[in-house]
Amino acid sequence: MFSDRNAPHGPSAHTDLVSPDDDATFGTILDAAVRVFGKRGYHGTSVRDIAEAAGVSPGSLYNHFDSKHDLLVVILDRGLDNLVSASEDALYTAAPDPVSRLKALVGTHVRTHAVARIESYIGNSELRSLSRDARALIISKRDTQQRMFDRVVRDGTKQGVFTTSDPVTASRYVVTACTAVATWYRPDGDIGIDELVQKYEELSLSCVGYIGDPTDA
Repeated sequence: MFSDRNAPHGPSAHTDLVSPDDDATFGTILDAAVRVFGKRGYHGTSVRDIAEAAGVSPGSLYNHFDSKHDLLVVILDRGLDNLVSASEDALYTAAPDPVSRLKALVGTHVRTHAVARIESYIGNSELRSLSRDARALIISKRDTQQRMFDRVVRDGTKQGVFTTSDPVTASRYVVTACTAVATWYRPDGDIGIDELVQKYEELSLSCVGYIGDPTDA
């Protein structure tokens, strides 16, 4: 879990969780909830806080969401759907070798968490705030993302391309490290996203014991 003092603050672009097909008011409320949850945390935020940030009445909010908890579920659910979909697309377009496939997954995971820092913070810090059924849903989608990494690392180990003696732990380590980008990356910092992705691709290949030169893949 991230501590509140590590929560990304300050102005941010509109969240990518809003779909073009969403009702305009629905999208405005969802965008406001991301900003307010990111700043105050789930338990420190009231429905009125979100409504005020969205410029709507609490009644209007309830016309689109059953509760504050419902908003949190939508944020986490859509965030993971976006991540899983982007990762599947990356694998589909990547070359079939394990190195290319791992780099494709790492690049997607890092980019997503570098761009959606607030959404990532909410997803990691507020999982505990979900109901049992909602938590099970979100965990199942996290597991889907993790299994993509697991398969690629395991396949690379079987082919002798990766030499790690513990592909499961190595895969989990890579995913955890890539996710943590959201806790420290800043768009106005001294490293751009492209350079960040390249560094994490190389570090991840080293973690799984790639026997070649990562820059040659």
